[in-house]
Amino acid sequence: MDKKNWQAIPIQDCAEPLDTLPAEIARVEPHPYLALGAAYPDSTPHCLRRGVLQRLIRVHEALQRRHPGWRLRVFDAYRPNAVQQFMVDHTYATMRAQTPHASEAQIWERVYTFWAQPSDDPATPPPHSTGAAIDLTLENAAGEELDMGTPIDDFSARAHPDFFRDQPQHADIQARRTLLFDLMHAEGFVQHPAEWWHFSYGDQLWAWRHGAAQAHYGRADLI
Repeated sequence: MDKKNWQAIPIQDCAEPLDTLPAEIARVEPHPYLALGAAYPDSTPHCLRRGVLQRLIRVHEALQRRHPGWRLRVFDAYRPNAVQQFMVDHTYATMRAQTPHASEAQIWERVYTFWAQPSDDPATPPPHSTGAAIDLTLENAAGEELDMGTPIDDFSARAHPDFFRDQPQHADIQARRTLLFDLMHAEGFVQHPAEWWHFSYGDQLWAWRHGAAQAHYGRADLI
C-alpha cells in the first residue's frame, strides 16, 4: 500500500504522556471497538496526549459557552496499532461478506480509503496510534447525539465534511458540522479531508495540512 502524502513528514516526538479524558466530556458507551472485541491496554481507549487533551478541554468549554449544556461526545481517541489492525481486518471481512464478487484488491482499496494502514514502522504511525487524533461528535443538553448526517465510520461520500453544503434541506446538518469544525480549528486542530468526525493536532496529518516541517507526536507506545 502506498504511503499517504503526510506519512513522509518526519516526526520529532515531544514525549508527552497519555492522559484520560475528563468526565465532563461525554463518551460513546460501550466503546464501539471494544464491543467488537478489540483489545486496548487496561481497557482504557479514552486517552489523548496531554497537550492535545488540554486543547480539547478548551474546545469543550467554548462549545458550552455557545450552547449551554451541549457536550463533545468522543467516539475514539488513542488507538494502539494492534487495535488498528483488528479494525482493518474486521472491515475487510465485513466488506468481503457484503461484496462477495469483488476482487481482493478492490476490497483492500476500499478498506484503506477509510482506515490508515497498521504499521510497525515508527516513521509511519496510524494517526490514532499517536494519541493525537480523535473521532468525536456533539450531544445536546438532554444527552442526545446530534444528527451529523452520517454515523461515525460511515464509508460513503456523505462522510465528507462539506457533503451537505449545497443542500438547503440539510442546512441544519451542515451547520452542526461547521460548528464542530470551527470550534476545533480555533484550538489548532485539523480535520481529515474525508471524515467530518476526525480531527488531530501535532501528528503527521496536522503537519502536512499546516505545512509544518515535522510532526510532534509519533506512536504513543514507543515513547
